[in-house]
Order: sequence, then C-alpha cells, then structure tokens
Amino acid sequence: MYTIRKGQKEDLPRVLELVKELAEYEKAPDEVINTVELMEQDGFGINPVFGFFVAIKDSSKEIVGISIYYYRYSTWKGKRLYLEDIVVTASERGNGAGKLLFDKTLEKCLEAGCSGMTWQVLDWNEPAINFYKKYGSDLEEEWINCNLQDFQIREILK
Repeated sequence: MYTIRKGQKEDLPRVLELVKELAEYEKAPDEVINTVELMEQDGFGINPVFGFFVAIKDSSKEIVGISIYYYRYSTWKGKRLYLEDIVVTASERGNGAGKLLFDKTLEKCLEAGCSGMTWQVLDWNEPAINFYKKYGSDLEEEWINCNLQDFQIREILK
C-alpha cells in the first residue's frame, strides 16, 4: 500500500506542507518559519544537517508521510539518531504508513552506527504515545525542554 524511500530535493514542498499540517495538529500553526529554500540548503547543501524518508501511497503516488531525522551526540550514550518529526497526513493515519516510516528510521539508526534513537512526543498526543508504547519505548517525564529563539540570543549577546 505504501513505498518508503529516501527523501529527495523535489519532495521538499510536500514535506513542508506536512510539517505545517503537524503544526496545525499540535496547535502551533504560527510557529513554522521554515521555507522550502532553507530546507533545500539545510538538507542538500554542502553539509546537510538533516535527512528524511517519505511514504508514498502506491495507488496515487502521493507523499502521505515523512520521517525527518538528524544526528546528535550524547556524552552518556555517544552518537544518537534524533527523530525530529514523523508525520502522516490525517486521511492516511492508522493504515500502516507511520509504522513503515518509523521502522525505516530505526533501520537508519542502526546502519549509521548509532547507540539508539531519541524523540519527543507531546504529553496530550495519546495516539502517538500509544504507537510508541507498542515498540516498548521508554517515555521519560523528568526532562524539561529548553529553547532560545535567534532573536532572544541576539538580545542576550548585545
């Protein structure tokens, strides 16, 4: 029903659409400031900082899901694969595309010699939490996410 393949530059407009769909679902549509041009530079430039897989619905050849990842380093665990986003368009959820994307990302984690994979899930996103629990994932509640935006950093460094 779905084909999973490595993402390509020409996929980026649809990828950004799916990122925006995720932002709507997570009640933060105004938070997406990324562009196709930035994604092209960051994913396909001289030093790519992310990779991705796409799920293509076999019957329509449409991209219906994405898995975006990058590498991070843990002083405790070494090289880790960080799953930034896994998104399946609303009409296709529950049909197996998410599992195929997640499994492909897990394979990438091992192929890249990572010690494991890390990601986040919102505490109210029960469908996603239940999905991850099926894999036996450790869901930590102790850590607090911290962020500074570029404009805040500029202000701090004045």
